[in-house]
Amino acid sequence: MGGSLAAEANPTRIDARTGLARALRRATTEAEKRLWWHLKRLPTGSSHWRRQAPIGPYFADFACHERRVVIEVDGGQHGEAASATADALRTDYLATRGYRVLRFWNNDILNNIEGVLTVIAQALGDDRMPPTPDPSPPRAVRAGGGERRRRV
Repeated sequence: MGGSLAAEANPTRIDARTGLARALRRATTEAEKRLWWHLKRLPTGSSHWRRQAPIGPYFADFACHERRVVIEVDGGQHGEAASATADALRTDYLATRGYRVLRFWNNDILNNIEGVLTVIAQALGDDRMPPTPDPSPPRAVRAGGGERRRRV
């Protein structure tokens, strides 16, 4: 009987995608390593980034869930028609989940990191709310009409 009851009452669930996410993190490209180095140094109040973050059936190269921003780092193979189609489907899927997708070529990250960081900072500083995944329900009418009471 020992302490097994506590373990059974609160089993630890491990996402089946965790192993693949770890493998993807170990196999990063030079561009991903460089961008990650810079993302980790952004002020903590502006964002919290995760690498190879699972979102639905996809793994985002970098995701800031709080700001609903995803960064995809693309190599030359993404210029091919089949990859471009797959990328468009992935972007559409993420957009329906409320994420804004930023795509950068490896060359941009390796040769123009300041420009890439400027675009990311603009996306993080964008005060517009990210799109909601589904249409929001209509606002309920306030009870009592919402008028303020006058003090007598």
